[in-house]
Amino acid sequence: QILYNIPGRTSINMLPTTVSRLSEIQNIIGIKEGSGSLQQVSEIIQQSRPGFLVLSGDDPLTLPMIALGGKGVITVTANVAPTDMATMVNAALKGDYETARLLHYKLSPLFGALFLEINPIPVKAALAMMGKMSEEIRLPLTPLAQEFRPALQKALQQAGVL
Repeated sequence: QILYNIPGRTSINMLPTTVSRLSEIQNIIGIKEGSGSLQQVSEIIQQSRPGFLVLSGDDPLTLPMIALGGKGVITVTANVAPTDMATMVNAALKGDYETARLLHYKLSPLFGALFLEINPIPVKAALAMMGKMSEEIRLPLTPLAQEFRPALQKALQQAGVL
């Protein structure tokens, strides 16, 4: 099992001391950490048991989290740019920060654009723009607002996927 710490979705932040205690439970193998705090990431890594996986739950913080000892990402961006996202993560995990940094900046426009509205609305719109699927959204969600479409399309073009 993987803990899920995304305060923006859950309205509560799992503190590093709590995560550390939970890391001692053998069937809890890691955490999807999306608090937005690199200090919190550092504390979780330092306080948790060896081998406990800290995975980014915030695509723009993936690279710095790996630099601190994180082991990967549970990502939205890989839905539209899987090769670049995987290459960035693998390069960072191997210590090739030059390659990882170049890909981080290439993907950076997508990191913001895929959250112009609540997930999964923008990623489904992006995949529809790319011709990968229809833009089908179930209620209570609605299709991406027209005002956000130009920014999403521009980000897809900048990332080289459209």
